Amino acid sequence: MPNQQPWLHDLTLSLAAPTAVLSGADGQIRADDEGGEGGDHGGVQGVLHADVRVLSRAELRVDGAEPVGLAGGLDGASAARFTAIARSLGDDGADPTVRVERSRRVSPGLVEEEIRVVSFASAPVDTEAVLALGADASVVERVKQGRPPEPVAIEIRDGGLRWGADGVSVSVRAEGAGVRAVVTGHGSAELRWPVRLPPRGECTMRWEMRAEVDGAPVAGASEASAASWNGVEIECDDRRLQPLAHRSIADLRALLMMPVDKPDAVFAAAGAPWFFTLFGRDSLWAARLMLPFGWALAAGTLRALAARQGTKTDPESMEAPGKIPHELRRSSSLHADPARKGKVLALPALYYGTVDATALWVCLLHDAWRAGMPEEQVRTLLPNLRAALTWVVEYGDEDGDGFLEYLDHSGRGLSNQGWKDSGDSIRFRDGSLAQGPVALCEAQGYAYEAAVAGAALYEAFDVNGAAELRSWSARMAERFRERFWVEDAEGRYPALALDGSKQPVDSLTSNIGHMLGTGLLDDDESALIVDRLTGPGMDSGFGLRTMDRREGGYSPLSYHCGSVWPHDTAIAIWGMTRAGFAHRATGLVDGLLAAAARFDSRLPELYSGDGGDEAELGVTPYPAACRPQAWAAASVGAIVQCLLGLRTDVPSDEVLVTPVADRRFGALRVTGIAAGSAAFGVEVAADGSARLLDAPDSVRLSSKG
Repeated sequence: MPNQQPWLHDLTLSLAAPTAVLSGADGQIRADDEGGEGGDHGGVQGVLHADVRVLSRAELRVDGAEPVGLAGGLDGASAARFTAIARSLGDDGADPTVRVERSRRVSPGLVEEEIRVVSFASAPVDTEAVLALGADASVVERVKQGRPPEPVAIEIRDGGLRWGADGVSVSVRAEGAGVRAVVTGHGSAELRWPVRLPPRGECTMRWEMRAEVDGAPVAGASEASAASWNGVEIECDDRRLQPLAHRSIADLRALLMMPVDKPDAVFAAAGAPWFFTLFGRDSLWAARLMLPFGWALAAGTLRALAARQGTKTDPESMEAPGKIPHELRRSSSLHADPARKGKVLALPALYYGTVDATALWVCLLHDAWRAGMPEEQVRTLLPNLRAALTWVVEYGDEDGDGFLEYLDHSGRGLSNQGWKDSGDSIRFRDGSLAQGPVALCEAQGYAYEAAVAGAALYEAFDVNGAAELRSWSARMAERFRERFWVEDAEGRYPALALDGSKQPVDSLTSNIGHMLGTGLLDDDESALIVDRLTGPGMDSGFGLRTMDRREGGYSPLSYHCGSVWPHDTAIAIWGMTRAGFAHRATGLVDGLLAAAARFDSRLPELYSGDGGDEAELGVTPYPAACRPQAWAAASVGAIVQCLLGLRTDVPSDEVLVTPVADRRFGALRVTGIAAGSAAFGVEVAADGSARLLDAPDSVRLSSKG
């Protein structure tokens, strides 16, 4: 059977950027596909650090057998605990009397485990505990392809173990009376502890692994992680929201990273385990959705991307002057595009294949300024702002028709360069694929908003060019109305895109939700889109489907043509709130909370939402989805913004709170809401009445909900 992308949905993942540990639900880290079938895990389990899997196996045996797992799971984002039974040990009888407890903690570049053997037996226990280790140096692309580990020679040094290759350096040390390190083969070794317990006795064993990878462009931002969003507390009668908020913020802290050459530019890595790095649109959207809780992440993300803003034209990397990059890696990568069999992607270490990140960078700068980002920090980014707007207005228009579009000229880059970047994501109603260059509907919304936002920043900071930007945006709106709107039996809606022959790609998709609140639409057009998004074809009951279920290309477990992405739903909620439709967005909020409850409050990258009358499955995991994913975790920001009707404009000294009265959520209390350098709270009763907590004078409460 050919290699297949590993599945992640039933694994336990603990992380602290840039380190992640993936294990079975029982805590065992198994090599290759042991315990699975047909490429389920395909060697994905292990310890990944800085885009390299440095350990592929850590299997514990006590008395020659694996302990039988009973319970286990996450203890925060960076820790996990597991309980098992050593069935061959202890007293005779049905009741187990020897328990094995395994706890794990992850820090950047460090994995620590404690193993406790606890006996309740009436007789002594005399046995051995063995931890079998597998040394690895597989790059993340190889792991993602489901290929087997690349064993690395292990040596015993100073009583511990060491290995390394190609800039990778790993060491393992262990504690416990009589522990021995033994090399058992190429790439394999064991830690062995004697276990001698008196009746009702116990012993503790510890081991740790440290890893370093040379040449990594980004590193963990542990100090920033510890301080982020400390004052944010969310309590709600709806018992689904608080655990979602708690876990989401913990996961976002664990995903915080910084460029090694710019430690003041903290950003959220896109997700674990595949996207543990700086991604243009992912990191921008995560920061934008979290603005209700502060502007610091936005400021760091803006700086991190501005430092690598394009300066020249390069068809291989898709770089262009002013363009914001898509992805930053340690080295170039080769991997297959599963949506277009036979095509091999060859992406350089710094890749610019994104049509939307540049406009989104401008929008985030504007929103961060309104959220209270200090003027001196905004001012330092004004040259980057001008360069980005030049790309939006000039370079982003592939063929001069006045729309932002993309086309991979190299033949080795991404075929699609919006957020739905799989090769088969842009489809007509009959399911056929669109050919490029492709002009996405949401990219036009981002571009329009960027031009208007850029004009506002120009005026605020005495920069010439605001009038030209406003004129360009007005012409963009006219062109969009003329070319993008299509009609079916239910009425008008925007097409997903224009294809290379300027024909509307007429499938109904969630992309239209991204245009809400951008200013590109008038009130009537926004209402038409809201009607579509909240209808049964798009609303799965667990979030928005990426494609209406009546479309020819729809499949509930298609990556971009029918699945549900939490961030996609959150952006629609966020846009509906900004466009004055917060009361219509609460159904989507309820859907996200329903999905979160089925994923232990850790929303994955995507899933299948088979709600309504379509099936009785409810939520089905997408097996290869990353979990956690930064913009999925940041969805909590959009939920809070919707329920509180929050609008922030610090430069105008105004913060408006307009709670949405929806009795299904009950009473709500949120603290740590940001208003520039200040923070405040809001209490909302079940009937929608509200009061402010420790709010500065600029914060006003409105009764219009």
